[in-house]
Amino acid sequence: MAKPAHLKVVSDDDFDDDDEGGFPGLVLTLVLAIILTLIVRTFIIDSYEIPSGSMEQTIKVGDRVIGEKISYRFRDPRPGEIVTFEREQDGQTTILIKRVIATEGQVVDLVDGIVYVDGVALDEPYTLGLPSYPLQDEGPGITYPYTVPDGYIWVMGDNRVNSRDSRAIGPVAVEDVNSHAVVIFWPPEDIATI
Repeated sequence: MAKPAHLKVVSDDDFDDDDEGGFPGLVLTLVLAIILTLIVRTFIIDSYEIPSGSMEQTIKVGDRVIGEKISYRFRDPRPGEIVTFEREQDGQTTILIKRVIATEGQVVDLVDGIVYVDGVALDEPYTLGLPSYPLQDEGPGITYPYTVPDGYIWVMGDNRVNSRDSRAIGPVAVEDVNSHAVVIFWPPEDIATI
């Protein structure tokens, strides 16, 4: 029976140690894999481990989250989206994760534990009813109502009583946002889109 033309018979000679695809081929494959990984993590997606409870119950301590980096190359973050961003803290750049509450030009107000954006009270089931009070003990001394400046977003953690967010650190520059968090992928019992 004739074999198809596109198949090659493999012999023991194909696995010679002197073959050109040996060690140099393995090194080339590893270098290409590292380069591809760096490209994917820099421009497409990245993963983050959650170190604090500021986003509970939506995202828990120890959860691992995937953030996609493509959409914000074409548009700015929108209210309701969960974003990761860089922030300088204690002389180190750290990555934080929070929910976008308002964007440039919008007015944020905190009244009796309720968040208002442009005079409308937000429906925030993800806070589990926790109140949203101003944080005056640290940060830039935000006064309310507060208008979000051009090129910035206002972010808050879902755990409003345990979150160091825009109430304490001020608005976040859109250029500091590095991904849109889209899915919790670890541990298995917490897998969910966000």
